[in-house]
Amino acid sequence: MNKRISAVATAAVAALVMAGCASGDTGSSADEGTDITLWLNGGDTPDELREFLKKEYADQAGGTLTIEEQSWTDALAKLTTALPDAENTPDVVEIGNTWAPTFTYAGAFTDLTDMYEELGGDKLLPSFVEVGAVDGADYALPYYFGSRYMFYRKDVWSQAGVAAPTTLGEFNAAAAALASADRSGFYIGGEDWRNGVSWIFANGGELAVQEGDEWHSSLSDPATIKGLAQLQALFASASRAPVTESDSTPWVNLNNNESTGAPEAATIMAPGWAHWSIGDLAPDPEDSTTLVPTWNDATFGTFVLPGTDGGIAPVFAGGSNIAISAASEKQDAAKELMRIIFSEDYQTMLGENGLGPANLDYASSLGDDQFATALIESASTSKLTPAAPGWAAVEGSGLLEEFFGKVNGGGDIAALAKEYDAKIDELING
Repeated sequence: MNKRISAVATAAVAALVMAGCASGDTGSSADEGTDITLWLNGGDTPDELREFLKKEYADQAGGTLTIEEQSWTDALAKLTTALPDAENTPDVVEIGNTWAPTFTYAGAFTDLTDMYEELGGDKLLPSFVEVGAVDGADYALPYYFGSRYMFYRKDVWSQAGVAAPTTLGEFNAAAAALASADRSGFYIGGEDWRNGVSWIFANGGELAVQEGDEWHSSLSDPATIKGLAQLQALFASASRAPVTESDSTPWVNLNNNESTGAPEAATIMAPGWAHWSIGDLAPDPEDSTTLVPTWNDATFGTFVLPGTDGGIAPVFAGGSNIAISAASEKQDAAKELMRIIFSEDYQTMLGENGLGPANLDYASSLGDDQFATALIESASTSKLTPAAPGWAAVEGSGLLEEFFGKVNGGGDIAALAKEYDAKIDELING
């Protein structure tokens, strides 16, 4: 395994290599009765699934599974500190898919190559497998995916007489036509690169490319520049979001405004699970002082972002990978939990709760409604960020937010691309 350490992997993460070499199994072949800890990020994994994991682990391994939820905002820093420490490391950990390369290159995770086939093999989502692999070995496997697609106000589109788009150009024109002084035809924050990158991908561009053993930022590539120019024009003509806004909750803008009753956006782009937050606002039956959204097919609809020549545009696939800490002294017990996570029962439960299951054989568990259809279609051409050892450092630096904000603020794209290529290249190889 290549032990290059990324910029985000500080001296604490450097200790992972030593911790991984020193750790070992201390129990029986199944670590029967061993208590272990699983770190999950945010609230994406529902309580029902957490309780299932606890019960199944107790039944199958005889021990107690403790699940600790970490905030996405500080998970990276906590992982950097905890993973090298055998006394405090979680045994199994969920990790954002874009962070996986940094920690796998750093030696943070146990080699799962010998379990790959048992846990699903080639049925596992390929792009997520790729970002968790180093030198042909598998370290962080897919946990769930949530590709992005479009949510729109049918009523606004219909009243404006705007037809459903079949190409990216048609979408850009429709979004501009739907915009008004107080409404975004397409609501996207200026710094929102995770959604904005779709225009780069659709035009054949990339954020970075690998040349030999080195990665290089490719913002100056002509295809990337073309996508950025389209995005810049779209933001200027269609979005009323702040140029300084990055990741946000755009479904709030799609729903009826509580004071005016009018939506502040005709269209948004969001991961599939956002549909639970979209709908007509009405008093909560359990708390009449709180308004909650209820999806209404007459008002709201979905479609996948079309590509430049039709078809489906590549979008950034959200979601997570999952791995065993190399510093854990409970390796066999952790592997038992992995078997439960990749079991048919759990994979099916993920899909039933709107999370794309790691094993694509169980994608049918998502159902056959418009949300499942859009999620599966958008995932079919989705892409991830570069599998570079320093990519977590790039994300953590805020350079992408700065760059996209300046582009959407009307800056000189070619000059900005050259400037930020140089900045990103300082971090991307670790």
